[in-house]
Amino acid sequence: MEILGIDIGGSGIKGALVDLETGTMTTDRHRIPTPQPATPQAIGKTIKEIAQHFKYQGRIGCGFPAVIQQGVIKTATNIDNSCIDTNANLLFSEITGCEVKVFNDADVAGYAELKFGKSKNFKGMAIFLTIGTGIGSALFYDGTMMPNTELGHVFLENGMVGEKFTSDAVRKKEDLSWKEWGRRFNKYLQYLEFLFNPELFIIGGGASKKFEKFSGELDLKTPVEPAQLLNQAGIIGAALLV
Repeated sequence: MEILGIDIGGSGIKGALVDLETGTMTTDRHRIPTPQPATPQAIGKTIKEIAQHFKYQGRIGCGFPAVIQQGVIKTATNIDNSCIDTNANLLFSEITGCEVKVFNDADVAGYAELKFGKSKNFKGMAIFLTIGTGIGSALFYDGTMMPNTELGHVFLENGMVGEKFTSDAVRKKEDLSWKEWGRRFNKYLQYLEFLFNPELFIIGGGASKKFEKFSGELDLKTPVEPAQLLNQAGIIGAALLV
C-alpha cells in the first residue's frame, strides 16, 4: 500500500509516495518552496499542489514544525504565527479533498528510524534527536511514541538552553570544529542520559552525515547511532503514522 508523505519545513515542502510494507519511497521527492508568509491556507494549497503532482487521492501524512495536539497546531517555528490554534487536520483535509493527518516533524522522522532505520524494532527507551537550526526530539519506549517532546529546550547545568549551546546553527555561528562541537554535544547528551536513562540515542539531521567527525568526543554509557534514512525520514514517517 502506498501513502503520500509530506515533510513541511521552513524553506521547502517535500512529498513522495511511500510503500508502507518496505518503508521506502516509490517516487522521487517533489519539492515546492514554502510559501511566504507560511499561513495555514497557503501551506494547505501547497499540500494540494503536491497531491495533484502525483495525481493522488487518498490519505496524506504530514510532518509539521510545531507541537501538534489532536491535529491542532500549538506553536509556530519557521511558519506564520497565524498557524497557532489552527486545526490543521480539518483545514488541510478541506483544501485537498483528502484525509490529512498532521504530526510533529521530529516525531515522524524518529518513528521512521525506529521502524525502518538501523535501529528497526528496537525495544526499550530510545531518544531520537535531529540536529539542525535547533534540536528536535522524539521519545520512544518499545516502539511507542511519546509525542511533542521538546528536549532541545532543556536547561543544562550551565544554565543554557540545549539548542542554544549545541545546535548545528551554533556550530556554524561560532565556527567550531567538529571535535569542539562534539565535546559540547557530549555534555548535552550526558545531561539527557542523566534525566531519562535511555538505552539508545539516534542522531538525525545534518549532523548525522558527519557522525564520524565528532563521535570520538562522545563519552556515554548509552549507545549512540547516526540516523540511516537522513532527509527521507520525515516523508517516510509521516506516511507511516497516518
